[in-house]
Amino acid sequence: MTTKQRADLSEVASTSVIDKEAHRRNLRQAQDALSAEFQTLVHDTESLLRQTSEVAGHQVQELRAKIGDNLTRARGLLKETEQSLEQQGRIAVEKTEEYVQQHPWQTIGVAAGVGFLLGLLASRR
Repeated sequence: MTTKQRADLSEVASTSVIDKEAHRRNLRQAQDALSAEFQTLVHDTESLLRQTSEVAGHQVQELRAKIGDNLTRARGLLKETEQSLEQQGRIAVEKTEEYVQQHPWQTIGVAAGVGFLLGLLASRR
C-alpha cells in the first residue's frame, strides 16, 4: 500500500468519525424540531380551549372535554415517542460503533465506495 493510499484511507476513516457526529447532531435536531412542532400544536390547542371557555352549550362542553382528553393522550404519546426515539438512537449509535470496531477495513471500504459514488454524482453536475 502506498503512502498516498494510506493517507486516503486515513482521511476516509477520520471523515466517518466526523460523519457519525454529524449524524448524531442531525438526528437530535430532527427530534427537537418534531418535539417543538408538536409542543406548539398542543399549546395552540390549549389556547383555543381557554378562548372558547366562555362559549356555552352542551355540545361545546362535550367537544372541549374530548379535546382535553386528546391533549392528555397526545402529551403522553409525545413523551413515550421521545423516549423511544432517544433509546433507538443510542442503540443505533452503539451498534454502529461496535460494527466499525469489529470490521474496520470493511467500514473503510464502504466509506471509500460511498465517497467515490458521491464524487461521481457531484462531478456530473
